[in-house]
Parts: sequence; structure tokens; C-alpha cells
Amino acid sequence: MKIFSAVQIRKWDEFTIANEPIASIDLMERAASRCTEWLLKKFDADKSFKIFCGKGNNGGDGLAIARLLSQSKRQVSVYVTGSKPAGSFDFEQNLLRLKELSIDVTFLESKKTFASIEKNDIVIDALFGTGLNKKPLGIYLDVINCINDSCASIVSIDVPSGLFTDKSSAGNDIVKARYTLTFQQVKLAFLFAENESFTGEINVLDIGLSPAFYNNENSNFFLVDKEIIRNIYIPRKAFANKGNYGYACLVAGSYGMMGASILSAWACLRSGVGKLTSYICEDGYTIMQSCVPEGMCKVFGKTFIKDVNGLSEFDVVGVGPGIGKHPSHKELLQAVFKNSNQLIIDADGLNALSANKSLYKSIPANTIITPHPKEFEKLFGKTANNFEMIELARGKAKQLQIYIVLKGHHTFITTPDGEGYFNSTGNSGMATAGAGDVLTGIITALLAQHYSPLHACILGIYLHGLAGDIAADKLSKEAMIAGDIIDFLGDGFLAIENFSREV
Repeated sequence: MKIFSAVQIRKWDEFTIANEPIASIDLMERAASRCTEWLLKKFDADKSFKIFCGKGNNGGDGLAIARLLSQSKRQVSVYVTGSKPAGSFDFEQNLLRLKELSIDVTFLESKKTFASIEKNDIVIDALFGTGLNKKPLGIYLDVINCINDSCASIVSIDVPSGLFTDKSSAGNDIVKARYTLTFQQVKLAFLFAENESFTGEINVLDIGLSPAFYNNENSNFFLVDKEIIRNIYIPRKAFANKGNYGYACLVAGSYGMMGASILSAWACLRSGVGKLTSYICEDGYTIMQSCVPEGMCKVFGKTFIKDVNGLSEFDVVGVGPGIGKHPSHKELLQAVFKNSNQLIIDADGLNALSANKSLYKSIPANTIITPHPKEFEKLFGKTANNFEMIELARGKAKQLQIYIVLKGHHTFITTPDGEGYFNSTGNSGMATAGAGDVLTGIITALLAQHYSPLHACILGIYLHGLAGDIAADKLSKEAMIAGDIIDFLGDGFLAIENFSREV
């Protein structure tokens, strides 16, 4: 799914109005109807609604919702922020419609006019929506703080007020919604950890915006969904043999950290690789052969890996999980860079890279790196917020001609041409030691099976998160460990195979 900016969303509205065709106020009515349907299903009939509106189109949505709730026999109070100068055309039209029902509207000009919000009230936030372009101040700031100070359940319409759609909102006062009812698609701001406390549970409501605009409009950002996976996933052929599914190598593990090597190897094998050899140290040989009998081993070094050779025989090399921190890893990376056909770097491989920044210029084109935020910071420097981090990642991916998989709740992939993909699967139960080693094994296996680097990253993060979601459903988020993700990879593949058959 493409992710559009606030400007593109406004153009999408305008295109729909012009080409459906539909009057703008009728499109607003459609959006308000979807919200009202959700509210009526969610909240009991004895709940009263206090609806806070700005004077733009988001406020118009709020007024239309108020009218529809009132017509459904719900108790409604409406508050418009600021004095009585005119709002947008559709806001004014909905204000007239509301007054025909004799619903009182209070204009909040100062704190003295503020409503008393009770604990059992439902607060509807319809102050700004996607149109916000500056930090809320004055009476708007007071209203936001009044809403947040209440103990009521808060529902934001489209975007929590005070939250910018396309840039960091750090320093803003923002409505802390329990639920956000957003229109047509998730907004970019919803995908960042820094905004988690404001958006609450996000519900995407289809308001019938034009598919023609969506199909023809370009975007730099995408949300990885079933449709994207359906177009990527390649089912196995009946007459295939292991040679068709690639030969992978994992350079992983050291004394005391062989678990990382085992997790990566198991994940690689469970993700469909034809054949796997693990490059390990001598002290890990018995452990590896005992735990992963389906894989082969080659030994380089006593307690940690060094002086590797023969890498060119493999379709793909994954390097880093559990290799430890040793000065000789600079030479290890140089050997890997020189001799690998396709490469993925993770964990201690990234630590070795960040400790030897002179190696950056030697990273082979189309290499995949999979840092978590702290590893990313060591590699490329600090950023002030999540938006700056993804822009830095996009810049570095272009500069180095690599793929960066920035791990997190919505793991972010950026490509050498600057595109960005956010994952839609996964959960907080996957915040556990070894989960990254599992992802390395999955992506390594997909690369070996001749998925392109981009498709291996996209399918890899989606499958990783999907297996984690299945594990959480079966075991709970708290009890989940990295090995559980591997155990449910088969269920993940079955789910992908099933919806790939859907028309």
C-alpha cells in the first residue's frame, strides 16, 4: 500500500470530488457516517459524547458526526474552538445543519467557557486533522491540554490534534487518543515509536476515495501488506530439487555465543534454503553439529571466526550474529566483501563495520544491512527523531547503494533509489534476544532462493513478523522467545501461501 503525504491526501480528496463526482460536503458526510457507525458499535447507548471541533474540514467532520449521533438518540454536546468568525465552507454548512436539530454549540473563547468533562464521557477530537502546519498555541493549546487532563475515553478523527502528518511533532502538545479513526490509509506519523502514546488503537475507515488517483499517484513510502506479499511470493515448483533453492553460508557464532549461530541457521533452513553451511569457530563445532544436523559446518579459528576462505562458492553470505568483537574482524569483513556474491550484515558484523568506517566505501553494491536503532546510530550518527532517522537511512542507502533494514515495530526498509517500506506485521513480544538473528537467517534463505534483495527484505520482515504474531497468539507476548518465531515460520508460510491464492 502506498503511503501518501498530507498534500497528496488533500489532492486525493479533490480528485474524488471532481471525478466521482461528489460534492465535498457529501464526501464529508460519507466520512462522518463511517465514524458514526464505528462509534455506535464501540460505545454503549448510555455514553454521552463531547465533540471538540476546529473550524476547518476536520471540525466539519466533527459537526457532522455530532448530528448523526444525535439522530441516533445519543447525548451530544458540541464545542467549537475560538470565537465565531467563519470556518471553512463545509464546516459552516454542517454548523447550519446541526442548528436545525436544536443542538447547542458552545464557542470556546477562553478557559472560562471550557466544558466539564466527566470520566464516563466520550471525547471526540476534531480540531485539526491532516491540515495542521504549525505548533498549536493559544486557545487550541488550552483545549488540547483540557482534553488530555480529563479521564474520558478520547477518539481522534483522522489524526490526533497537534500531531504533524509528515514531520516530527517533538515539542508539540498533542491529544493523547485512546482510538484514532483515520480515513482511507494509515498516515506516515502513525508508523513511528515517538508517536505511539498519541495515536492509541488505529482504525482505518474506507471512505471511498478514488482508486484511479491511488493507482496513478507516485509515493516514496509503502506499507507492506498482503497485496505486496502476494505479488512477491513464489510458490515452489513440483519438480524442484535443493539446487533450485540456493546454497547459503552463515558466518556466525563464537565461544559463549553459539546460540546466535544456531538461531540463524535454524531460521535459514526453515525459510526454504536448499543447502546451508555455517562458518564457525572450533569451540562451537560440536554444538552446531548436534543442534543443526541438517546444516554443514566449516571451522575457522579456535574461539572466534577468522581467516575465512571459499566464500565465492555460495549464492549468499550472512555475516555477524554472535561473532563477537575482535580487532581481526576488520580483515574478516574485507574477505567477505571481496568474495561474496550477495551479502547480508547483522549484529557484530555491524559493530565491526561501525568500528572501521573506512570500510564503508568497500561494501558491495546491493548488500543488505539490518541494524536496530542503536546499531544504526553507531554506523551513521545520532538523529533527533524518527523522521530524521529514516531520512538519514534513505540518504545512506543511496550513497552506499545498499539496502538498510532498520528494525523496530514497523521495521523500515530503504533502497538504493530511496524508496521506503514499513512492515505491518510483528508485535512487542518479538523484543527478545535472538529475534534479529532469526531475521538474518530468513533473509539469507530468501536471497539464496533468488529473490531480489528488495523482495527478500520485504518478504523476510513480513514473514518474521507474521510468525511472531502467530507465536504471540499461541503463547503470549511475554512468554515468546526467539526460537518460537522459528517454530511458527511454517504457519507463516502457509498463511502467505493461502492468501497468495486469493483473487
